Amino acid sequence: MLSLTVHLKTVAHLRGRGDRIAKVTFRGLPFYSRVVENCEEVAQFNEMFRWPIASQLDGNEMLEIQIYNYSKVFSNRLVGTFCMVLQNVAEEGHLELTDTLIDENNTSIKTSVTLEIKYQPMNGSMGSWSEGQFLDIPDDQDGVFTFETDSLLSGQSRGSGTSPGRSLHGSIPTFRKAGKGVFLAMKLGKIRSSKEDHRKEDEPAILDMEDLDRKAIRLAGTLDPDTVSLASVTAVTTNVSNKRSKPDIKMEPSSGRPVDYQISITVIEARQLIGLNMDPVVCVEIGDDKKYTSMKESTNCPYYNEYFVFDFHVPPDVMFDKIIKLSVIHSKNLLRSGTLVGNFKMDVGTVYSQPEHQFYHKWAILSDPDDITASCKGYIKCDIAVVSKGDNIKTPHKANETDEDDIEGNLLLPEGIPAERQWARFYVKIYRAEGLPKMNTSIMANVKKAFIGENRDLVDPYVQVQFAGQKGKTSVQKSSYEPIWNEQVIFTELFPPLCKRLKVQIRDSDKVNDVAIGSYFIDLRKISNDGDKGFLPTMGPAWVNMYGSTRQYSLIDEHQDLNDGLGEGVSFRARLLLSVAVEILDTTSPEIIGSTEIQVEGVSNISESATGKMEEFFLFGSFLEATMIDRKIGDKPITFEITIGNYGNQIDGVSKPSAGKKKKKDGENEEEESELIQNSSEDEADEDAELVSVSSTPLMKPVITDRNYFHLPYFEKKPCVYIKSWWQDQRRRLYNSNMMDKIADKLEEGLNDVQEIIKTEKAFPERRLRGVVEELSIGCSRFVTLANKDLNQPGRTKLDRERLKSCMREMDNMGQQSRLIRTQVKKNTVRDKLKLVQNFLQRLRFLADEPQHSIPDVFVWMMSNNKRIAYARIPSKDILYSTVDEETGKDCGKVKAVFLKLPGKKGFGPAGWTVQAKLELYLWLGLNKQRKEFLSGLPNGFEEIKAAKSGSGPHFAPPVSLVYNMKQVFQLRAHMYQARSLFAADSSGLSDPFARVFFSTHSQVTEILSETLCPTWDQLLVFDDVELFGEASELRDDPPIIVVEIYDQDTVGKAEFIGRTFAKPTIKMCDEHYGPPRFPPQLEYYQIYRGNSTAGELLAAFELLQIGQGGRADLPPLEQPTDSERGPILPVPLGIRPVLSRYRIEVLFWGLRDLKRINLAQVDRPRVDIECAGRGVQSVLIQNYKKNPNFSTLVKWFEVDLPENELLHPPLNIRVVDCRAFGRYTLVGSHAVSSLRRFIYSAPDKTSNNWATAGDISISMDSEPSVRKMDTVVKLDAMSDAVVKVDMTEEEDDKERKKKKKKKKGGVEEEEETDGSVLDWWSKYFASIETMKETLRAQEAAQAEAEEREDLEIAAEAADIKLDDLILKGSKLKEKSKDKKSSKDRKKGQAANSLEKQPVKAKVDELVVFNKELETEFGMFEDWLHTFNLYRGKAGDDDEHAFDDDRIVGRFKGSLCMYKVPLSEEITKEAGFDPNMGMFQSIPHNDPIHVLVRVYVVRATELHPADINGKADPYVVIKLGKSEVKDKENYISKQLNPVFGKSFDIEATFPMESMLTVSVYDWDLVGTDDLIGETKIDLENRFYSKFRATCGISSQYSVHGYNIWRDPLKPSQILAKLCKESKIDAPQYGPGGKVKVANRIFTAPTEMEDENGLKKQTEEHLALAVLNHWEEIPRVGCKLVPEHVETRPLLNPDKPGIEQGRIEMWVDMFPMDMPAPGPALDISPRKPKRYELRVVIWNTDEVILEDDDYFTGEKSSDIFVRGWLKGHQEDKQDTDVHYHSLTGEGNFNWRFVFPFDYLMAEEKIVISKKESMFSWDETEYKIPPRLTLQVWDADHFSADDFLGAIELDLNRFPRGAKTAKQCTLAMIQNEHELPTISIFKQKRVKGWWPFAARDENDEMELTGKVEAELHLVTAEEAEKSPVGLGRNEPDPLEKPNRPDTSFMWFLSPLKSIRYFIWHNYRWLILKVLALMLLLLMLGLFLYSVPGYLVKKMLGA
Repeated sequence: MLSLTVHLKTVAHLRGRGDRIAKVTFRGLPFYSRVVENCEEVAQFNEMFRWPIASQLDGNEMLEIQIYNYSKVFSNRLVGTFCMVLQNVAEEGHLELTDTLIDENNTSIKTSVTLEIKYQPMNGSMGSWSEGQFLDIPDDQDGVFTFETDSLLSGQSRGSGTSPGRSLHGSIPTFRKAGKGVFLAMKLGKIRSSKEDHRKEDEPAILDMEDLDRKAIRLAGTLDPDTVSLASVTAVTTNVSNKRSKPDIKMEPSSGRPVDYQISITVIEARQLIGLNMDPVVCVEIGDDKKYTSMKESTNCPYYNEYFVFDFHVPPDVMFDKIIKLSVIHSKNLLRSGTLVGNFKMDVGTVYSQPEHQFYHKWAILSDPDDITASCKGYIKCDIAVVSKGDNIKTPHKANETDEDDIEGNLLLPEGIPAERQWARFYVKIYRAEGLPKMNTSIMANVKKAFIGENRDLVDPYVQVQFAGQKGKTSVQKSSYEPIWNEQVIFTELFPPLCKRLKVQIRDSDKVNDVAIGSYFIDLRKISNDGDKGFLPTMGPAWVNMYGSTRQYSLIDEHQDLNDGLGEGVSFRARLLLSVAVEILDTTSPEIIGSTEIQVEGVSNISESATGKMEEFFLFGSFLEATMIDRKIGDKPITFEITIGNYGNQIDGVSKPSAGKKKKKDGENEEEESELIQNSSEDEADEDAELVSVSSTPLMKPVITDRNYFHLPYFEKKPCVYIKSWWQDQRRRLYNSNMMDKIADKLEEGLNDVQEIIKTEKAFPERRLRGVVEELSIGCSRFVTLANKDLNQPGRTKLDRERLKSCMREMDNMGQQSRLIRTQVKKNTVRDKLKLVQNFLQRLRFLADEPQHSIPDVFVWMMSNNKRIAYARIPSKDILYSTVDEETGKDCGKVKAVFLKLPGKKGFGPAGWTVQAKLELYLWLGLNKQRKEFLSGLPNGFEEIKAAKSGSGPHFAPPVSLVYNMKQVFQLRAHMYQARSLFAADSSGLSDPFARVFFSTHSQVTEILSETLCPTWDQLLVFDDVELFGEASELRDDPPIIVVEIYDQDTVGKAEFIGRTFAKPTIKMCDEHYGPPRFPPQLEYYQIYRGNSTAGELLAAFELLQIGQGGRADLPPLEQPTDSERGPILPVPLGIRPVLSRYRIEVLFWGLRDLKRINLAQVDRPRVDIECAGRGVQSVLIQNYKKNPNFSTLVKWFEVDLPENELLHPPLNIRVVDCRAFGRYTLVGSHAVSSLRRFIYSAPDKTSNNWATAGDISISMDSEPSVRKMDTVVKLDAMSDAVVKVDMTEEEDDKERKKKKKKKKGGVEEEEETDGSVLDWWSKYFASIETMKETLRAQEAAQAEAEEREDLEIAAEAADIKLDDLILKGSKLKEKSKDKKSSKDRKKGQAANSLEKQPVKAKVDELVVFNKELETEFGMFEDWLHTFNLYRGKAGDDDEHAFDDDRIVGRFKGSLCMYKVPLSEEITKEAGFDPNMGMFQSIPHNDPIHVLVRVYVVRATELHPADINGKADPYVVIKLGKSEVKDKENYISKQLNPVFGKSFDIEATFPMESMLTVSVYDWDLVGTDDLIGETKIDLENRFYSKFRATCGISSQYSVHGYNIWRDPLKPSQILAKLCKESKIDAPQYGPGGKVKVANRIFTAPTEMEDENGLKKQTEEHLALAVLNHWEEIPRVGCKLVPEHVETRPLLNPDKPGIEQGRIEMWVDMFPMDMPAPGPALDISPRKPKRYELRVVIWNTDEVILEDDDYFTGEKSSDIFVRGWLKGHQEDKQDTDVHYHSLTGEGNFNWRFVFPFDYLMAEEKIVISKKESMFSWDETEYKIPPRLTLQVWDADHFSADDFLGAIELDLNRFPRGAKTAKQCTLAMIQNEHELPTISIFKQKRVKGWWPFAARDENDEMELTGKVEAELHLVTAEEAEKSPVGLGRNEPDPLEKPNRPDTSFMWFLSPLKSIRYFIWHNYRWLILKVLALMLLLLMLGLFLYSVPGYLVKKMLGA
């Protein structure tokens, strides 16, 4: 065992005289010293503190000592802190030192501390603790102490104190050994009496970087700076103090507001559908919308490739709960709905939470809802993507098709869900509800009462449960406010379900329509855990609370949506007792019910105590201030009401009986409670009886604050409310939740700090991050200690126990990981680790949300005229009290600024941003027995005023109001410097902003600055004589917040709200010195919010100065207004306003583009005004905008004084005005450049190697940096013109040789020769796409590997294993779990495989395919010419759907450059420096220039369907300036992925026509064509860019063939021109294929082939090599745009922000004054090649026998074979019938002939056919080439019987078996393992293949074998050697040799009768004949006997 002992000796250099106390903290456990009284300079503490510790001392752990000035009355004031990293101690075990402290601002102070630290293993056991120092007890006036043993691992928490009488030593608990034998240490603190609240550690700290460094260095001493971590350095505004809570700045509820969503689903194909010979259709259903695919005939694996799009405009919650249902229906037609084969369900939320919001090429498993015992019914392959505004979806380029055919590896399931899901039952038990509101008018009830004489409850409730698209209902309980159902609703669904939420709703049954009373959502993720130690979903029995609209009943409830669960409920509606359980079904057991229908059945009642013991809770609230009351309400008296559940609700609380019942129920508790409160019990009982809850404040009339707001004159008398209520005691749930919330809050604040440090580029973000992570790990371990209490409380449910276990595990794990991360945080890893820690934050927030409610939330309503006006909802856990600090709610016993808002939809939009009222509210909620604590957090200095009672009431009744007799007077100074990036509130696109500052009941405004979004007010607002109530010292620590609202002044009407922010002032008490470090305060940026969105930033500082005895004379003096023009406005004083220096700003004026009309008039003579910090410059006037929109003078400059600190730079405003006749100016639009940092000029660094150095640097060129190792072909031909270094290992060499050998031996796999004539542009394109996919795959694999490496590292460090061992282990594990590959492994595998599988590819020259726009790759081509959008018009808010694009009225092109003024001489002295151009040297002229623009459109993908049939008929339209090219006649019918393959030439003149628009329209036969989407390209920036985007540079130079050089300039000419422009020497071509440019040497081959194949010498390859590596040229180099295809998203202005498809294209531009370019490349789409597939069916064998013979009962079959090519179903061909096969053998010799069109490159068959009789034209389909062969049994009279089938994918199918014996089912079942062949390579194949079908158990069984021969010929060959169908001419096949029996029936029936029947049954026949003779005889005998007898008798 180990311990750490600290001997605190003295603290010296203290200021003043006083009592001191020290607090020493280690590992989160603080000890307090005794109080050293009346000491002056030196405090002699001389005390020992010892911590028994369980684990080794870590060198990074900290010891913290805080010295306080101790005060009996006020809270203790912190003198300073000493922090130390215990590294030396850990190493040496002993350390003595003296060091100085730092104060709360992290500045060093004189005070020093002397101490000695020992760290030693403990000797013996620590049973006796004899050392007195540990029990040094501070003498406190009342002598009450606590032992908070619970702060360590103890399970026993003592009571809140020992009674003063008992001896102290008697109450020390004996130490028992805890789990691991950790000794319990004790912390002897004082009880926190309300007067002495020790300050928490979170002091406000304003951080200066230098201080930080000093602190860091002091902390570090000699340490490695990478181990230093910092505690919180949060800005003042986020000060979390002990008496106030942080206000929440985002006002508006974001949920419940509808958003645009687009869900696109592609159904590609289905496989393995169960059923014989079916015609499947896929139905896609989302919510109530259904769409169907077309029907495919007689196939079990239909290929659809159909694309569906669903558009929604609903709130996110509603969207994510919708169910996507894919079902396969068999033989559906107009008349019948078809039968369901199986379906698959998933909610939209699951898709949205996937990476990229999509599933791509995944297989959905179908299951049958009516038969859950059956297994999988088939698979559908689909893509599902959910896009909301602003998401863009990247189409993942996945590995080639083969990987996707691996169905099991690509299931449509989120990560972590098993492929085999089981069926489960979900039991939702509904017991009872209480507190329901009235749902009928009482008029009807009164009529009823008059007639029937009974009073009934006015509601008929039932419960409806919705889950996975199904709804179940309980029975209706007639007229009951407290209905009891005791029923359960049972759902049967696959587990784990892909639907996240269960919706439980109480509804009121009504004859007309049922309405919801309240809704509750159960998130299954929160009530289950899928880990190894996880648990199935379980919940309750627990009460859940439902919130919704206000309770008074009205016929039309305007907030009805709230009851359906949309938006934040504004009132308590009811609470419902329910439980959820899940049982996994064993589907094999016989008694199971097969269907998934919902069942509802009764359950037994549960006992009262099952949900916890009823306790009496006490809620106390005090209103300290009510200000900012909206002026609409300000004229009537106002009251505030607080309610919890229905308690305290006076207007529309419910029906009296329930309250009565409650009282009765709790009668028995009351006596025992009363004794617990330590007063005499009779007093208590009598008081409790009289204590009536007071839930609302007295009515009061507001007084005016200013013209917008009123306030209530509460001044020194603060009204209070209190409510008693009864709830089940489930506080433990809330406590755990609170602890996690607090850890999360602290973490979030720390992370924001780190981000702020990174953003403002301050030093050492890593230190702060280490501090954050450290706090997190301490918090986690503290949680694990505390949460493990009260384990056997009544009412604990299974979920409570399981949740606790999993939370403890998670927190423990998080603690360990964060300790690990802390050691890994280094300067270069900050960002990655920050991401990791942010994941922790999300995890924490998720864990902290408790699904089982207990106490309902508290509502505060402002009422006027007995109507509810505005409300605030406060979660009850936030104000819940606990004796343990961490468990207390974050706002409990604290003053919180609460903003009231309007309920429901009224609160959306502008109404939601205005504050209805701001309250300073104090709330406390706890058990009635803990009630004596309830005032402890109020600001001190008040007297309680009790309600006047008849008797001499007891002294413990809560007060009805508080009267403050202490008040302080302050002066507030608000230094309002400037704001930036404000919201544009006027139609001009600007605002006229002013700020209004509110503090307490005062408000002041700044002046109004007109027409700006970046006002610099530079104004000091002084608030005199602000009275604040409470103690001076408390106010100093906890000032109230300041609210700043920014408005836009309008000439008419009232000012419009722009946004709001909060701030905390820095406070100076009258006894403090006004000086550094705290004064004067620094300017800070405050984020301005408007609703939930940001609306700018405010730069300001606030100070609050106490006015003492001497009055205002003592305050620091104010400067007088200096600026006579501004009148009596005080400027911000010098110490606070920033230090300025002189800057020069140069402006490049290039031109204006796309200016829209202003007030219907066109802009004709525009001018640009630039303004920054009051100075500015104007451009020259453009004389005629239509003729030439460029400026004639390019560069102007102005000088201005700007702050030294770049972060404080004011924005620069660009405005465009139009000069009209008679000297009128109109504003066209404006743009604010908020940050000038990117335009600051920095002189090039002469020393860096970027400048030409003396030596030559040789760069040798590889022809192409290759991704694939196997590409390194050693081949010198004309195509590849560089010697490629071959860097293979020997093994690979061997492999290569073997491969070649194999090929020779097999002789089959001959390479496709790269015949130049075969290659076209498309070969190049497809090769490039392959390369792109490979690079993506390689990146993915690398990333997966890195992730895995990191996971392993974390695991290893946690488990202390060496990494290598782990990787070894890992690989072993991987071998084991081959089948369950994680996706990471799979990705890696795919990449690796694809790299290995690559055959030696023929070298095709490639281009670059960018899967995004070209400009994003090249910095928007703003290398020197920037584009600034000009805005005009009001900025829209989200709900108005105004996108900023609508406000753009034009663009200004130009640039800026700023630098400090005296600029060094060197630059200006350079040769050729043009002083007129300033920093903008070597810029081209902006005169008009004629250009030929050539646009190539390759293809479009994933277009949004425009027609009802879910397709579109797209064509391309190209606009440039006035010219427009419509390609309407070449539209492509019914295609969402059209291949256009066209080029268009347009002539244009820059700058007039520079914006190119490429749009895709949908052709319609009637009506106008609809726009599908368009994309815009700014050609001008491309044209002038130094990246040279006019014509992409290809990788190789050739003068003919598919890779012909497109640019009119040859590479050498381009190179010479570039060198000249960049002022470097011309290239020097040397011998031996070398070229020298700027001291760099490049090598490349020097000969090339012309059209005739002749070689000739050339320098072009050399020049091209330089161009391809231009970025390596020093100083001037940059990457040149390569030959490329860019992919651009298509957007539609009607659906802003949502991609409507993508288009692949590129643009070439050629200036007309240069030589003309050659003809355009031919990229027209490849025509499919015509092929003919000839299939000869020779024989069949082992076909199963279906028919029984009529006579003999023998099995036989009449076999025939049918075949077709997929897609050509109408062309199906049958053989003749082989009758009566007894062995399953059939002989046919029959030929099928299938002609088809095929695209080699895409491996698809192309079919053109009309979709239906009504179609206008043929539609082109592309489907994979698949041959289907089926074997049938022919019947004469009934339908033929299907026996089996096989489908062969002609590109990859198994090789046929040599003999029938070798042919097995394995050939098609293990396709993936077997080698496959392609008919397109082999041309001719013969062999045996199996036929298969599914039996009753869905198992595949072999149903026959076929011997077939496949022969593929091209159309030309087919013409040369034609063949006949069947056995016809030409080239007939011989007749099959069939045995006799098969034809006997027809030829000789008798013979066959003899042949069969006589053989087998002769004896039977003889016997039957004999018997028949006998019977005949008998019959005759009986027939003749009577007559004969008569004759005899009568003797006739």
